[in-house]
Amino acid sequence: MRKQLSLLFFCFAWRPWHLGSLIFCPLVILSSARADDLDELQEKTIKAAVRKIAPCVVQIETQGGTELVATGQRMPFAPAGIRLGTGPTTGLIVHADGYVISSAFNFANKPQSILVAVPGHKERYVAEIIANDQTRMLTLLKLIGVNGKLPLPVAVPKSEMRIGQTALAIGRTLTGPDRPMPSVSVGIISALHRIWGKAIQTDAKVSPTNYGGPLIDLYGRVLGVLVPASPRAEGETAGFEWYDSGIGFAIPLEDINRVLPKMLQGTAKEVVTLKRGLLGVTLQQKQGQDEYSMPAIIATVSPASAAEKRGLKPGDTIKEIDGKSIDSQAQLRQVLGPKYDGETITLKIQRGQKEIQLDVKLEGAVASYPQPFLGILPMRDDPEPGVEVRYVYPNSPADKVGIRAGDRIMKIGREVPPAPLRLQPIAGRDQLMDMLETAVPGLELSFEIKRGENKKTETLKITLAEVPDTVPTKTQLPEKASAKKALTRPKGANPVRPQRDQENAHPPRKQGADDKKAETGFLKRTTAAADHTYWIYVPENYDPNIAHAVLVWLHPPGKNKEKDFDNFWQSWQFPCEDYHIILICPAAESERGGWTQSESEFVQEAVRTVSENYTVDRRRIIAHGMDQGGEMAFALGFRSRGLFRGVATTGAALPSNPRDKVATQPLSFFLIVGDKDPLRDAVKETKAKLLEKKYPVIYREIPNLGRQYIDGRLGIDTLEELARWIDSLDRL
Repeated sequence: MRKQLSLLFFCFAWRPWHLGSLIFCPLVILSSARADDLDELQEKTIKAAVRKIAPCVVQIETQGGTELVATGQRMPFAPAGIRLGTGPTTGLIVHADGYVISSAFNFANKPQSILVAVPGHKERYVAEIIANDQTRMLTLLKLIGVNGKLPLPVAVPKSEMRIGQTALAIGRTLTGPDRPMPSVSVGIISALHRIWGKAIQTDAKVSPTNYGGPLIDLYGRVLGVLVPASPRAEGETAGFEWYDSGIGFAIPLEDINRVLPKMLQGTAKEVVTLKRGLLGVTLQQKQGQDEYSMPAIIATVSPASAAEKRGLKPGDTIKEIDGKSIDSQAQLRQVLGPKYDGETITLKIQRGQKEIQLDVKLEGAVASYPQPFLGILPMRDDPEPGVEVRYVYPNSPADKVGIRAGDRIMKIGREVPPAPLRLQPIAGRDQLMDMLETAVPGLELSFEIKRGENKKTETLKITLAEVPDTVPTKTQLPEKASAKKALTRPKGANPVRPQRDQENAHPPRKQGADDKKAETGFLKRTTAAADHTYWIYVPENYDPNIAHAVLVWLHPPGKNKEKDFDNFWQSWQFPCEDYHIILICPAAESERGGWTQSESEFVQEAVRTVSENYTVDRRRIIAHGMDQGGEMAFALGFRSRGLFRGVATTGAALPSNPRDKVATQPLSFFLIVGDKDPLRDAVKETKAKLLEKKYPVIYREIPNLGRQYIDGRLGIDTLEELARWIDSLDRL
């Protein structure tokens, strides 16, 4: 029987898809050998593989730069940031003339100098960054003084990779160049095409000690380059939360070699940046469904995007890309994930009864425009047709043409010669906001205005401006902000409202909510599954006919007790009453570690539950946090911008580059930092990054403030200004 089994395994090894498997036949044929003989044979095989790749694995040491880099999503009990630039890292030679690929993570601290130790070379080489791959988070270095002398690794074709095959993670951080053997961790390939088609997954130990090093097979060939990676987060540190979790990722060397010629064109003065290829659309969402079950139906098309240039429209369903069927939004992301800026895809879409095929050249960034600004605040909760003007910003476009508080905007239109001007009636605030969101500063529009004092109508031409970085003062804002008719059906409303109007309207409250007085005060709540706890504060003057803003407080680490939230709502009590704001205070599970990515779902559930039980203005839902809670606020704002319209932070910086601005999902920011806060410079840099992406940003630096909250009871008036900013988020 033993001989029969040996013969069976021998035949299996001869299968033509992997002739190299013959090398392992002794492991099965010699089934009668002792276990220690097999262990010795495996050890020899691993050593031979590591010995083969060792000359191509270099040690990288950075000097200077920022030691502590914040990370947006952390596992429980992880540190408040990643300490970088304090030890050696790893790289892989990819060109004989002295080019080394490594993980972008190793350079997130913006080092002032980079030194590289090459096996067999006595002196370390000075290196310069010449290229970055932003979609796969890789960095290419050029070693100065090296020309045609370095050994090169052999790449494993992706067609030969198999789930379950042995994989070795290699690093050169704990061993110097004078010692030929680098460190090694043994595992298997546990999945392929991860991180939306870009990475190999392994259970070999992957951590900062070998980021940038190779993942190899038992022949010493390179499967890929080890990097931290995340299916959700972006940036150099994205995926660090998986450190020491048994899950690691590597970018296939075959994919790196495919784009290497482009990266080699870079220099230290003109660094090449490879960007992810973007179509420039958002997809329709449906409550109760996830991206694995929802079809890829286009919700919005960004102005000047690749999609708009090729004529894609909201309502189109993406059915196929490059011959691959697209049945869900997840499949769309999987196919588009590996694509770069400038690549052309063949797209098949369904538009009504028509099936259309077209080629689309992807772009590296969707064109961003500043948010357009008419210069008014609308009267809320008004069922009358049109939009009543509540407040006019001084020196705004509306102010310059003589629009005044009490006037009502009835119609809007744009003159496009030779066609005559046609004005479209406006049903209410949300419709006007939707129309203006797709406009750009500098665009001239015509508005029909009904004057408040005499009810006469005028048609005015107004050129839109950019949203200013100012907040109306308390004396400027009229006391009345609402017509107090939020639950009244708009007059002249269509029986079937457009989908976007339905999404932006006040969410339906549970049946019976109107029949009894809503609970007010400081209230404890749990999620439907009773697995998370949160508190809410509803001001005592709550009126269901007034749409309330929602402020979600994301506490700093260690401040998730009821007493902490009790103290928080008391500092907000009067602003909540004055500006009609409801507070939601979710508690992170971990006391010490703070927030994790998985908890974002429970936070959103809390917002939806409050919206079902109270009258909530979907245009004014804000994520507000301090320290790591501020980082969580950034994450929620960017990833759930269909829900959140504002992000306010205290003493928190963006852990990575901000996502591109989406015109139809406007997001505004209010950044607060003390001038004695160690993160002050990082918060300033965050402001610059957001402005570069054309987001509206208010920045306030508080004198003599360190790592403290902006409690008005301490004599800091910024909390009051923040409340007014929330009150003005539906500006037009």
